[in-house]
Amino acid sequence: MRNLLFITCFFLSLLCQSQEFDTYFADKTLRVDYIFSGNSETQTIAVDQLNELPQWAGRNHNLSSSLLDGNGQITMYNLQSGECIYKNTFSTLFQEWVTTDEAKTITKSFENVFLLPFPKEKVKVEISLRNKSGEYITKISHIVTPSDILIHKKGYKNVTPYSIIHKGKDNVKSINVAIVAEGYKAEEMGSFKKYAEETVQQILSYTPFDKYKDNFNFYIVESASKESGLSVPRNGIWKNTAFNSHFDTFYSQRYLTTSRIKDLHDALAGIPYEHIIILANTDVYGGGGIFNSYTLTTTGHKDFKPVVVHEFGHSFAGLADEYFYESDVLDNTYEHNIEPWEQNITTLVNFDSKWKDMLTPQTPVPTNLSDSTKYKIGVFEGAGYSAKGIYRPTVDCRMKTNTYKEFCPVCQRALEQLILFYIR
Repeated sequence: MRNLLFITCFFLSLLCQSQEFDTYFADKTLRVDYIFSGNSETQTIAVDQLNELPQWAGRNHNLSSSLLDGNGQITMYNLQSGECIYKNTFSTLFQEWVTTDEAKTITKSFENVFLLPFPKEKVKVEISLRNKSGEYITKISHIVTPSDILIHKKGYKNVTPYSIIHKGKDNVKSINVAIVAEGYKAEEMGSFKKYAEETVQQILSYTPFDKYKDNFNFYIVESASKESGLSVPRNGIWKNTAFNSHFDTFYSQRYLTTSRIKDLHDALAGIPYEHIIILANTDVYGGGGIFNSYTLTTTGHKDFKPVVVHEFGHSFAGLADEYFYESDVLDNTYEHNIEPWEQNITTLVNFDSKWKDMLTPQTPVPTNLSDSTKYKIGVFEGAGYSAKGIYRPTVDCRMKTNTYKEFCPVCQRALEQLILFYIR
């Protein structure tokens, strides 16, 4: 009888999840392209274009909630009832840039793209950005009519060649990751595929990804470039590549990013994806990972394997960098008087919300490095690019150095909680 009751409840749960999605959404994606612009003092957002993609590859449950805060939130409301029917969080390159010295002297614009389930009825979409005080301020609110004839249809033809290299057991409960080529010409796709396969092997070898490998789909996307290699501005090298990515972002030599987000998503139209890994064809060291945007890393460097896992920690789960410098262009990324939203760093403003429950009794807060053998999980100063005022949970972690061979226990918990949020 107990087994029968469990099975009945299980299928009722699945039915409720399906009804919740089917009530409001069609099995398609609404891709909204925005332009974020501004400077260190003011920021604005404008709608650039609406797009329809032929399938939805995101979560089908937990639709109106989010597990992490991010530096921004996008929320969809049913226009008639006012009910929140979808919510997601994100970070952007633009929000990093506004913390730099350059943003104090000039105004710039950045492309950003967000994927939403395609609504059956009119909806209101809002974007809120987190300010310096940690509050979310609505920057734009607009109505989307699903029957709007000016919504572009993409991905129904001329889809970029792709194939699946790792398939989960339950497609409905699988997290979809696209691995795309950058700086690879058409004749170099054999090399790209080899690195894409190594990427999947590396990610799925780390705990907790290894426990949930049956809940991931990985796709190889053969996005060919006209030129081989990658742009390195400090050396006067500019390449014509698929997504025009380059080093020296914010004048930080190894920070590798692309600002051509629309081109990236156009290349993925028609492919089931939610998370993106870009593999760049160069042996120059560097990379970047932006929460719910993309991972970008190089394939030719000797540290390719640990770096791609590290950057995926950023883009997939919003894990913060646990390394630090005495002085760096990104040193002002975090305000020291508010608690960061990332789960693996703290300013101690609200440490109760972080890994305090994982500390052994009598662990000193902060924890001296000299006590690291006594306290495996502590509160060690130096993280988030700052040597002072920001703390990390362990002496070392995949989010700190390339030589450490695993995520620390705090990062592992954050990753597992997010995976479960997606699949259960």
